[in-house]
Amino acid sequence: MTDARVLAVIPARGGSKGVPRKNIRLLAGVPLIAHTIRAAQAAQRVDRILVSTDDAEIAAIARQWGADVPFLRPTELSGDRAAQIDVVLHALRQAEALDGVRYSHVLLLQPTAPLRTADDIDAALQLLLTSGCDAVVSYTPVESAHPFYMVTLEDGRPKPLLDVPAGMTARQQYPEVYRRNGAIYATRREVILRRSFYGEDVRAYIMPPERSVNIDSLFDFELAEFLLSRRER
Repeated sequence: MTDARVLAVIPARGGSKGVPRKNIRLLAGVPLIAHTIRAAQAAQRVDRILVSTDDAEIAAIARQWGADVPFLRPTELSGDRAAQIDVVLHALRQAEALDGVRYSHVLLLQPTAPLRTADDIDAALQLLLTSGCDAVVSYTPVESAHPFYMVTLEDGRPKPLLDVPAGMTARQQYPEVYRRNGAIYATRREVILRRSFYGEDVRAYIMPPERSVNIDSLFDFELAEFLLSRRER
């Protein structure tokens, strides 16, 4: 599909309860949001990169790293309870009005997933464009934390979350399971307009654990820093 026009939206709210000013905190000497901006810039299939933020400092830093920030997000889309789909819909409508074009596909690239690469973005978009599906979402394998090992607590006593099927006695017999890693949501425009990142036909783009860290704590920053240093050796 050679006539595709892809808009990448990077949402970056100013407020962050877990790690204050998380989106501009330095990771490997670079603001967190810059890692996502650079990956989007290096991707071959992205036509426009837009940062949606309510914060003037984040906007200035995003511009320094080459992203476009043509507006500050309105107040009603800036709080803890603002739905991500509404943020992306607002960015899509603003970009189309400003650019005078209609984007065929929208990428949601959260700055909290700094280890995704341009190749990941291009591969997810390639799958979306060639499969005819509604959306492609990135996942990573669940390894040591398989759901069959998980328990709930009742009066302090562990209770298995799931019943392990009879005959499954070894880890190697368990079905492979995956979790969303928050790195890539690639969706057709008409699906976004229906207020969904998924639609009815979703395909999984699988990423390895070492590119799937999602930043939510100081420990996540430390882990991502280590993985980035190992990548650069």
